[in-house]
Order: sequence, then structure tokens, then C-alpha cells
Amino acid sequence: MLRRCSKHLQTLYRRQGQSLRYRTTDVPKALGALGQARPVPARILAAHQQVASIHFTRPLYEEQDVSTPGFPDSVSEGDVKLDKKVGDAVAADEVVLEIETDKTAIPVMAPTHGVIKELYVKDGDTVKAGQKLFRLEVTGEAPKKAAAAPAPEPPKAEAPPPPPAAATPPPPPPPSTPTPPPTPPPRATPPPAAPISSIPVAAIRHAQAIETATVKVPPADYSKEISGTRTEQRVKMNRMRQRIAQRLKDAQNTNAMLTTFNEIDMSHIMAFRKKYLDAFTKKHGVKLGLMSPFVKAAANALTDQPVVNAVIEGNEIIYRDYVDISVAVATPKGLVVPVIRNVQTMTYSDIELTVAGLAEKARTGKLTIEEMDGGTFTISNGGVFGSLMGTPIINPPQSAILGMHGIFERPIALNGQVVIRPMMYIALTYDHRLIDGREAVMFLRKIKEGVEDPATIIAGL
Repeated sequence: MLRRCSKHLQTLYRRQGQSLRYRTTDVPKALGALGQARPVPARILAAHQQVASIHFTRPLYEEQDVSTPGFPDSVSEGDVKLDKKVGDAVAADEVVLEIETDKTAIPVMAPTHGVIKELYVKDGDTVKAGQKLFRLEVTGEAPKKAAAAPAPEPPKAEAPPPPPAAATPPPPPPPSTPTPPPTPPPRATPPPAAPISSIPVAAIRHAQAIETATVKVPPADYSKEISGTRTEQRVKMNRMRQRIAQRLKDAQNTNAMLTTFNEIDMSHIMAFRKKYLDAFTKKHGVKLGLMSPFVKAAANALTDQPVVNAVIEGNEIIYRDYVDISVAVATPKGLVVPVIRNVQTMTYSDIELTVAGLAEKARTGKLTIEEMDGGTFTISNGGVFGSLMGTPIINPPQSAILGMHGIFERPIALNGQVVIRPMMYIALTYDHRLIDGREAVMFLRKIKEGVEDPATIIAGL
């Protein structure tokens, strides 16, 4: 009777996806949940009173479907890039795949330890929010790391071979009488050359014809001797690159772009940075770079020339009383522009900490959509790659962009003398529909003043 009872209980719990383990000791437990799930005959309940304990385990081979996370309002779909395959064991919070949107890559992670049971999508498929991506078989245990292969034993040194026996030197040759060198034969004296006037004209023309025919022999076909391959490969642009291409073309088609230039003497700001670098790093945990002076100077200039911080929308101009600066960061997948918000209220240390955090997220692909939305002005630093000068393209829907370039020592005229100074060219590309040339030039001059003499910003000048 007891065996029939346990068999019946095993059947019931297997239907519910659970397993049953018991010991034949005293009083059973957890019968209430079983009675509520399905009526049990009285004779089975009576027999079950003899079962010692019932232990309910978690469902065996529990499977869980993982779907696409919710997208922000500005994103509707993305392309799948698989990092795992069916049968791979994954740990909790391990990335299974990435969804590449037009702004960033969104990682989709395993919710718990398990094994990839089924993939509902393929590499490169386009998915929308809420769409099923893969099925995970829950194991509850983290995958075991493969044991490291034992290091190979070093080869045993072989005993050196015995040295060969010394060979008996050959006997010296018998002395002989030296033989005198043979006398060279007398050189034949060439006959005297005939005078040019005595050479027949026909013979000269015949020699010229032979030389011409020899020179005009067609060369060999060298294309048959080229080694290697000349193949082409077509690669689909990822969604981020497609979006970058579209936005740059939109900027070119929409804005009346014009670029104006200026140059900055970097000697003062470089001396300022060198003087306070160690103390700044010790206090804030981040190095004092050259980006923070430019970001702060740009915020000061945007406040001084608010039209550069504005934007055209239809037949209206939208002015902002805040400054959100986008900083262009190059990543292996493309250019991203995270936003530093409310720069007008920030200090150098605030800017450096924010830039360092955003740059690290950009390099590791952990930037969120919200961290790249918005922005009223953009700064692009091509100087880190050695750029001398360039004309950046506006980041729509903004109205202007500042291009920083490399620092190079150049001779300049200073107080009537020629001196060598570290100089940087800066460029402002702006929408000429909104911003006039005077405002653009005044804007660049304000940045020049703020970088060359940071005290002007502190003094509110």
C-alpha cells in the first residue's frame, strides 16, 4: 500500500513539473498543497500517514523563455548579434546576445544559471521589443570552468656525445722545386679603327635597323606573374554605421554648413595642467586632461552666444537656458556621442569624472540610449589621432560643432618677436541659416580666451 501511495504521488507531482523524494520515518508533510491541487482518495491519504517526510524539490528541467527588453521611445528595433550557441552553459548575468540599435548595443543576459536550449533568432535577424529570443534550461549551477591543461614537462637534457678521437695529422708533403708561372701570351694589337668618313652609309643604316628592331620587341605579359589574390568582400553595415551615415547625410542636406577657424596658444593651459596634475589626481582619482578646459570654455561661450546653443524647428527658433555638450568618442563599432548635462554648473573635476565614466562605458559597449539622447552642442577631438586641421560635420538636430585638433609647436609672432609655442587649430562648423559669421567668430574667440586664460571663466568675463 505504501508503495502504491508513493507511486501515485510521484505521478501527481511529475504532472506539475516537480519531483518527490521521501524517507520512511514518521509523519508526512506538505499534504495540504497536494490536496488543493487535486483531490486524493482517502485510502491513499491514510496510507500516506506512514510516510516519514516528503521533500519537494524545485522543478526538474525547468525552462524559461527570454524576450527582447523594452526599447526607449527613440528606438523601435535592432539587429541580433549572437555570442552563444545552443548547448552552451551560461552563468547568471552572462551575455547571451547583443541587440545592435542605431545608437548603441543592448546586451541581453541570462537571468540565471542554465544551458541554452533553443535559439528563436539567428545572427543578423531584426527583432522588436517583447520578441522571444532564446529558451534557457535552468540548472541552478554555474558552469564549471575548464581545468587548465598541465604544463608540458621540459625535455630531459641528453648526455653530450663523447668527443671524437683525435685524427692523426697527414704527413707533410715532400719539398719540391717551385715551378715558375707561365709567361702570358702577347696581346694582339687591334687594327686601327677606320675613319667615320670611310664607313659606308648602308652599313650604318643596317646597324640602326637591327638596334631599332631589338628595342621594339613587345614586353612580356607581367600580369601573369603577379602572385597573391585580388578578392573583394561584401560586409553588411551594422545598424550603428547605417545610422551614422544617414545622420551625416541628413546634416549635409538640411543645414547650410560653414566653418570658421582660430588657433590657441596652449602653453598656459599645459603649464596649468602640469602644475596641478598630481594634486588633482590625488584628490579626485582622475587625471586632469585637456578636455575639461575646452568643455568649460565652450559652455561659457554658449552662454555668451546663446544662438549657437539654439536650434531651428520649423519656422521657430528654440533657445535653451541649459548647456548639454555631446562628446564624440570613437569605438570599434563606430562613433558615439554621450552627453554631459548641465555643463554650465560643473567644475573641471565634475567634467573629468563624467567624461572618464562615459568614455569607459563607450569602450565596453555599456552606454545606454538615455546617455546619448539630447545634447545642444558637440565637441569632436581629432587631435588624439594627430589631426592638424579639419572641418567637422554638425550632429543634427544641433546647430554647431567644435573641432579640436593636434598640438604642434609652431613659430608665432609675440610682442614683436618670433617664438616657438605649442599651438592648436580649432574649427567651428555652424548652421549659417541660424548663426551669422559675426556670432561664430565671437564664439571661437570666447573659447580661445577661456582656454588660454582660465581665470577669465572664474571671474565671469
